[in-house]
Parts: sequence; C-alpha cells; structure tokens
Amino acid sequence: QVRLVESGGGLVQAGGSLRLSCEVSGRTFRHSAMGWFRQAPGKEREFVVGISWSGGSTYYLDSVKGRFTISRDNAKNTVYLQMSSLKPEDTAFYFCAAGSGVYYESSGYEYWGQGTQVTVSS
Repeated sequence: QVRLVESGGGLVQAGGSLRLSCEVSGRTFRHSAMGWFRQAPGKEREFVVGISWSGGSTYYLDSVKGRFTISRDNAKNTVYLQMSSLKPEDTAFYFCAAGSGVYYESSGYEYWGQGTQVTVSS
C-alpha cells in the first residue's frame, strides 16, 4: 500500500518561512516524480511545484518562483517544499502527490497524501 504523509504546515506571518515534508512508503520513491499542489477554500486545486524522479528537473508555478524550493532525499524517501517570503495568498491546504512524471494536472498523479494546512497571516 502506497502512503504519502505530509508534515510541516502551520500558521506563519507574512514574510515568514515554512518547510513542508512528504514521506513516501510502499512505492519505489526514487522512481517517482513528485508534485506539490494546493487548494484554497472555494478554489480549484492547483499545481505549485514538481520534481523529476532524479531531482534533475523542477517546475514551478510562476507566482512561487524565487520563493519556494522543492528538493528530494531519495535515501529518506522524502520530498521537501521550502517556502519563504510567504504571502497571505499562499494560504491553502497543501498536498503532495506521486506519479510517473511531473504533470501540471492533478489527474497525472497516482497517489496523494492527506494534506497539511498552511495559513499565512497579514
């Protein structure tokens, strides 16, 4: 059984930082592309960032470029999302997802975590 568990969410003031983690079990993590999505109340789930299985390619939503950084540690079966210079509009539920490639559409991913809340106060 594949399981993705996110952690690291919380409440932070605008301009602050948070690091999200997503640990994967039950699947060959090193062969999985990973993505982070987010969903704010009343909005559709949107792609935030993705990383290839090797870590050699990364893809970012324009609004988070220069502020968010995705990385992975294949020895720990974990992908990270370092978020800096956070803005109130970054407030959302953040999900990690695993799949065969990096896709901008959520339908491209096979497995999902339960998500973690990120709230940025102004």
